[in-house]
Amino acid sequence: MPRILDGKVVRDQILLELRPRVAALPRRPGLAVVLVGDDPASAIYVRSKVKACEDLGLYSEKHAPPATTTTEELLALIHDLNQRPEIDGILVQMPLPRHVDAKKVLMAVTPEKDVDGFHPFNVGNLVSGNPGPRACTPSGIMELLRRNEIAVAGKKAVVVGRSDIVGKPMALLLLHAHATVTICHSKTADLAGECRRADILVAAIGRAGLIRRDFIKPGATVVDVGMNRLTTAEEVEAVFPGNEAKQAEFARKGSLLFGDVHPLEVDEAGAVTPVPGGVGPLTIAMLMANTVAAAEAHLGQG
Repeated sequence: MPRILDGKVVRDQILLELRPRVAALPRRPGLAVVLVGDDPASAIYVRSKVKACEDLGLYSEKHAPPATTTTEELLALIHDLNQRPEIDGILVQMPLPRHVDAKKVLMAVTPEKDVDGFHPFNVGNLVSGNPGPRACTPSGIMELLRRNEIAVAGKKAVVVGRSDIVGKPMALLLLHAHATVTICHSKTADLAGECRRADILVAAIGRAGLIRRDFIKPGATVVDVGMNRLTTAEEVEAVFPGNEAKQAEFARKGSLLFGDVHPLEVDEAGAVTPVPGGVGPLTIAMLMANTVAAAEAHLGQG
């Protein structure tokens, strides 16, 4: 059976290391979260981020304009937050409503307060290997690998997915750590064959259970970034046939989280991340780390 890479353990280590850095600052680091509209999943993520700030001793404030908010109104809010010295980080929760120019809004966040690492200035720093905030999920995965003593240098890594949020920065971080990196996507020919070459396989394509046994090289490390939901009893039965525990869990919760990797077909892997409890906790931990680092830089202690 593969080794389980527990993201909660690594999250707790990261947060513990941040506490003395927070205590050493003359004021609390400040994070502003912008949540537009009432998307239920986004609301859950924002609550988790605000709670993490409270637990770590950071100052946080949530701005929740209605779904009818215009691009111009959001730009005015971002401009105001950019000017406030007590706000070190600004996070705009995605996705934004369709009528909002998301790229324009994200680019309006000053690079020094871009704790998501999405601004083109910070992406350029990542490409060139210069210091700066990194996208939270990929940097969390690198911490997971490092703290579990999984070698990256000289290994073959395959990233399935080419999003600006996960796939591309993940590939760059692995490349900077001296892996030989392949990026795959929906148009890749022989996807299973490409994946089977990987010593480290990162699945971030947003398709439930896409990665199956024939995609996985024996002994490989498999990192599952997928956060899909099974919403019917039929879906649960199809994925977990005859599994009464999973059916009972579904009946209790009304849905089940399910990754991009089929959890019943990873038996030959060397190590895997669970869903939930793998990558998810690390994303918030790295958001906290980016916010603390931004505060240190703003206060001349970075």
